[in-house]
Amino acid sequence: MENYLLDKSALLVNVAEAVENNRIMGNFWVHKTLLLELEREVSEGKVSAEIALDEINRLRDLSERLLFAVDVVGEHINRPSFEAEVDYCLAHDCTLVVGNATLKKIAESMNAKVYYLAPSTAGLSIEKYFDESTMSVHLKEGTLPKAKKGVPGKWTFVTLGDKPSTADEIKRYLMEMLMAVNSTPNSFVEVERKGSIILQIDKYRVVVTRPPLSDGWEMTITRPVTKKKLSDYNLDEKLIRRLEQRSEGIVIAGMPGMGKTTFAQALAEFYMEKGKVVKTIESPRDMHLPPEITQYSKNYAEMGELHDILLLSRPDYTVYDEMRNDIDFQIYIDLRLAGIGMIGVVHATSPIDAIHRFIRRVDIGTIPNILDTVIFIDSGTVKKVYTLEMTVKVPSGLKEADLARPVVEVKDLMTDEAEYEIYVFGEQTMIVPVKKVKPVDRIQVRLEKLITESIPDARVEAQDGEYVIILPKADLQKFNKKLVSKLKKYEKKYNLKFRVKFANE
Repeated sequence: MENYLLDKSALLVNVAEAVENNRIMGNFWVHKTLLLELEREVSEGKVSAEIALDEINRLRDLSERLLFAVDVVGEHINRPSFEAEVDYCLAHDCTLVVGNATLKKIAESMNAKVYYLAPSTAGLSIEKYFDESTMSVHLKEGTLPKAKKGVPGKWTFVTLGDKPSTADEIKRYLMEMLMAVNSTPNSFVEVERKGSIILQIDKYRVVVTRPPLSDGWEMTITRPVTKKKLSDYNLDEKLIRRLEQRSEGIVIAGMPGMGKTTFAQALAEFYMEKGKVVKTIESPRDMHLPPEITQYSKNYAEMGELHDILLLSRPDYTVYDEMRNDIDFQIYIDLRLAGIGMIGVVHATSPIDAIHRFIRRVDIGTIPNILDTVIFIDSGTVKKVYTLEMTVKVPSGLKEADLARPVVEVKDLMTDEAEYEIYVFGEQTMIVPVKKVKPVDRIQVRLEKLITESIPDARVEAQDGEYVIILPKADLQKFNKKLVSKLKKYEKKYNLKFRVKFANE
């Protein structure tokens, strides 16, 4: 019988199924270097390594029924397992089995005998869970499979069947996806960390977690259900003009699943069609954009490297999808201050929350230079648009002229009315809702304090440029010469007028 040495790539393309279907027959060897490498990766929480070890155990189970050998061969070598496998095949005249076309070419160039186990081109099993309205599918071992159906902001959570998912079932789906990475266009492993793996399989974004990171094997598969042009949003002409002429520091905010990324895609294509050079930074790369727009992955480059690439390649606009941590915001800020138009996507429950995430990271004076337009998305539509402008004024709620200071006004684009003011008071940066703030009349407060010391039930109101002292009739005798003398001093000092009336007049 032919002797085959299995590479890790072969273990990830379902070699056991190929044996069971008589696509490949013989004895199967696993190099000790690969076995120890898989054991180390499993201890580090690598999901793909656990899948590969499970495949070796499946082969052992098949060997008892189909009468072939599965053995560990060779000695551990302190080199990559693929190099050890090629050397072993050259020395022992066996055939190396690989599941990756690139590894096939490398082994052939080294004069090793190679069997290329091509990944299956059949569709993914998880596609059975999807119909035209399915946004995402959620599988977890021990629970019934579920799905979100509908459109962003208008969806229902439904159960798919009456049989709970198992860990083996989720692993089988994952193996299919790892095979699809090598055979399906626009597919790749975005990142593999301890206890998790993120893949992009064409239109599907797949996140898999396993213990100890999660309390069981879990798989979440999402896909876009709508692809819109900017014209599909029926935007106000005022917003269109701003996007065309003035907006270069844009933030798209909203809660998860509300359609932020869909809008960002539409905006990226809008600028591309206007003749602008557009690039993206994503993690994972799940935007579906024309080839004219280059998409960069945060997971395949250092952030400093991406920063340098974008400065040197001189895009007109960069879409920064899923800004989460300090590094993401710092890259956005640096590129914007360097003159690159930025479109950031952030999670926020309200548009002012998105602005708040910048305030603690930059000086208040630079905020309008970094951030000029905030677009809030809810249920797949644009619900609110804020613009930011810097001015010097007395903040709303204060009256004394000596309290004037730099103030960032947050205005509603459609009404041009300020809804919030951002300024520094003492050492604290304040975000004050303008519409809810009534100006504090300090003269009125002082008058009221003076009068209520003698007449507790009295009150003072400002009316038509004068102050009206309103007294209960029963307290008229308390309004004596001493109190009137004090009021005369206030009248002269602050150049004001006041009059007295009874409460029931």
